[in-house]
Amino acid sequence: MGVIGFHRFLISAAILFCFGFGIWELLRYADTSAPANLVTAIVFFILSGALGYYLVNLQRFLRGRHD
Repeated sequence: MGVIGFHRFLISAAILFCFGFGIWELLRYADTSAPANLVTAIVFFILSGALGYYLVNLQRFLRGRHD
Protein backbone atom coordinates (compact mmCIF):
# COMPACT_ATOMS: atom_id res chain seq x y z
CA MET A 1 0.00 0.00 0.00
CA GLY A 2 1.45 3.34 -1.05
CA VAL A 3 1.19 6.67 0.63
CA ILE A 4 -1.97 7.59 -1.31
CA GLY A 5 -3.60 4.27 -0.43
CA PHE A 6 -2.78 4.76 3.23
CA HIS A 7 -4.14 8.31 3.05
CA ARG A 8 -7.39 6.95 1.59
CA PHE A 9 -7.56 4.44 4.45
CA LEU A 10 -7.07 7.15 7.08
CA ILE A 11 -9.68 9.42 5.49
CA SER A 12 -12.13 6.49 5.34
CA ALA A 13 -11.51 5.81 9.03
CA ALA A 14 -12.10 9.48 9.82
CA ILE A 15 -15.39 9.44 7.88
CA LEU A 16 -16.59 6.40 9.83
CA PHE A 17 -15.54 7.98 13.11
CA CYS A 18 -17.26 11.31 12.38
CA PHE A 19 -20.45 9.62 11.22
CA GLY A 20 -20.48 7.23 14.19
CA PHE A 21 -19.81 10.02 16.66
CA GLY A 22 -22.57 12.07 15.05
CA ILE A 23 -25.02 9.21 15.56
CA TRP A 24 -23.86 8.78 19.15
CA GLU A 25 -24.36 12.49 19.86
CA LEU A 26 -27.79 12.39 18.21
CA LEU A 27 -28.79 9.51 20.50
CA ARG A 28 -27.46 11.47 23.50
CA TYR A 29 -29.58 14.43 22.38
CA ALA A 30 -32.64 12.17 22.27
CA ASP A 31 -31.95 11.21 25.90
CA THR A 32 -30.95 14.57 27.35
CA SER A 33 -32.43 17.21 24.99
CA ALA A 34 -29.22 19.21 25.49
CA PRO A 35 -28.72 21.53 22.52
CA ALA A 36 -24.95 21.01 22.66
CA ASN A 37 -25.44 17.36 21.73
CA LEU A 38 -27.53 18.32 18.69
CA VAL A 39 -25.02 20.94 17.55
CA THR A 40 -22.15 18.49 17.96
CA ALA A 41 -24.04 15.84 15.96
CA ILE A 42 -24.71 18.29 13.12
CA VAL A 43 -21.08 19.43 13.05
CA PHE A 44 -19.81 15.85 12.86
CA PHE A 45 -22.28 14.94 10.11
CA ILE A 46 -21.04 17.95 8.14
CA LEU A 47 -17.45 16.89 8.75
CA SER A 48 -18.14 13.36 7.55
CA GLY A 49 -19.73 14.78 4.39
CA ALA A 50 -16.78 17.11 3.78
CA LEU A 51 -14.32 14.25 4.26
CA GLY A 52 -16.39 12.10 1.91
CA TYR A 53 -16.24 14.84 -0.72
CA TYR A 54 -12.47 15.07 -0.23
CA LEU A 55 -12.06 11.30 -0.55
CA VAL A 56 -14.11 11.12 -3.76
CA ASN A 57 -12.18 14.03 -5.28
CA LEU A 58 -8.73 13.17 -3.91
CA GLN A 59 -7.12 12.87 -7.35
CA ARG A 60 -8.30 16.35 -8.29
CA PHE A 61 -6.88 17.77 -5.05
CA LEU A 62 -3.57 16.00 -5.64
CA ARG A 63 -3.25 17.36 -9.19
CA GLY A 64 -3.46 20.88 -7.81
CA ARG A 65 -0.40 20.58 -5.58
CA HIS A 66 2.87 22.28 -6.48
CA ASP A 67 6.01 20.62 -5.14
